[in-house]
Amino acid sequence: MAKIIIAGAGGAPSENVIKSIYECDKREEIVGIGSEATDLMLSRALKKYYVPYAEEKNYKQVLLKILNKEKPDLIHFQNDLEIREASRFRDEIQATGTKIFMPNHGVIENCVDKDASYLLWEKAGIKVPKTILIKDEKDLKEAFSKLVNQDGEIWLRATVGGGGKGALPTNDYEFAKLWINKFKGWGGFTAAELLTPNSVTWLSIWYNGELVVAQTRRRRSWNFGNRTLSGVTGVTGVAETYSDNVVTKVAMDSILAIDPKPHGIYGADMTYDFNGFPNPTEINISRFFTTVYFFTKAGLNMPKIFKDIVLYNEFPSLEKKINPLPDGLMWIRGMDREPLLTTEKEVKETITVV
Repeated sequence: MAKIIIAGAGGAPSENVIKSIYECDKREEIVGIGSEATDLMLSRALKKYYVPYAEEKNYKQVLLKILNKEKPDLIHFQNDLEIREASRFRDEIQATGTKIFMPNHGVIENCVDKDASYLLWEKAGIKVPKTILIKDEKDLKEAFSKLVNQDGEIWLRATVGGGGKGALPTNDYEFAKLWINKFKGWGGFTAAELLTPNSVTWLSIWYNGELVVAQTRRRRSWNFGNRTLSGVTGVTGVAETYSDNVVTKVAMDSILAIDPKPHGIYGADMTYDFNGFPNPTEINISRFFTTVYFFTKAGLNMPKIFKDIVLYNEFPSLEKKINPLPDGLMWIRGMDREPLLTTEKEVKETITVV
């Protein structure tokens, strides 16, 4: 039986990968590693190991020790900072006999850093919101003079990190300055033209430059969005399968502008501008988005495809590589309850409006 280590075990992004793998016929042994003991307690992994956070100096030493002890066939990460750190010593990981499925390290660096991604897209002529890296107050003043919308607003966010880290729409220069100070974010924040709240993601797996599969999901709401200044939490409330040729083209152009020979997982996040055109905002590299179990329950198990390629050199047989799932499937999520796979039609038929 093959053995797979999943990092970030116990957290929703990793547990949805674990659940997807457990629904496969081969039933590989799953070992979980994580940096929060209480999260690990919630994991479905058969074994659980504590590791330091990726930014801590002994992370590498502890991870390699676990790999040498467990001898897994594959390791997979679900967090940007851990992906970047592990990629830096990938040769030592692979020397233990453990396989990885990642693009080259330069691609990972350019995807984890949103400003680096933006510069590559701009150079490639891809439509993106005008963005300025905020190194000091002079840059912030420039952003307020060049990037504001009709309401005088700009969009601030951290260049590294998920879940809408540091995201803030604001028309107040002094508040923006205090916000960046709060995060110690000078040189680590960008300001950009503010787009609409509407977003879409194109999740894909590639192998040596060839597309294996891709599926689009649009977000209909954020969970707890009304409790943040930005309205963005990184926690999707309602997601829906969706297909659109423009979204597919923008996603592929955005990926190929950063990596001409994609290899691994690429999740292209796009936000619509006020003309209804999807602008790329980031590529979630080498990891599945949190709601990947949505696709699994709908009939497209992407973690299975991923691990079958690495472990068994088995590729899926699909009638359609792009958007094989039907449009209109909805995934409704709430706290402390199982998500629900449904459709808008079922919602309307179930709910009584007086």
